[in-house]
Amino acid sequence: MTAIPVDDLKAELRKTALARRDALPAAERQAAAEAIAARPFPVPIKLGAIVSGFSPLKTEINPLPLMRKLAEAGAKLALPVVAGRGKPLLMRAYAFGQPLNEGVWSIREPKDDAPEVDPDILIVPLAAFDRRGHRIGYGAGYYDLTIGRLRALKPVVAVGIAYAAQEFPEVPTTPRDERLDLVLTEREAIDLRGT
Repeated sequence: MTAIPVDDLKAELRKTALARRDALPAAERQAAAEAIAARPFPVPIKLGAIVSGFSPLKTEINPLPLMRKLAEAGAKLALPVVAGRGKPLLMRAYAFGQPLNEGVWSIREPKDDAPEVDPDILIVPLAAFDRRGHRIGYGAGYYDLTIGRLRALKPVVAVGIAYAAQEFPEVPTTPRDERLDLVLTEREAIDLRGT
């Protein structure tokens, strides 16, 4: 019997997870984003802490209500910019109301003149997650590279944000995969730092 390669396992899980996410009605997706923002954030936000979010793609959970809440609590915001295949994301300063560029995959991102920053907290998109802190995204490894780069510089908290339907018993991993510290869903805040 031959073992299935990890990349194939991830691809199959990604397909299943995205189908689950896509099946959620729009009103339920919006309610989930608002439920996450309405709860207390599980990490203290120091005045001036830099929190990176993301511009949601397709049926991804919308982090903007949470980002707005964190900005009102004194956080400075950032959004990712794709720097190229195989490279960590650049994080550029962002404030609500600033004009955005259309980047890779038509994802909204800060203008080229926005300063680069090194976030203290990353709000991370994902396709699937488990309770060991593992996630899979779309397969390019941008967030694993980014989290790894930032953790080499300073303590950083990686917070996945997802619908509860995106949870799986086990997500296949490789040595290059970075673990999440927490996952926020519409049902709960899952603290993975002790696992």
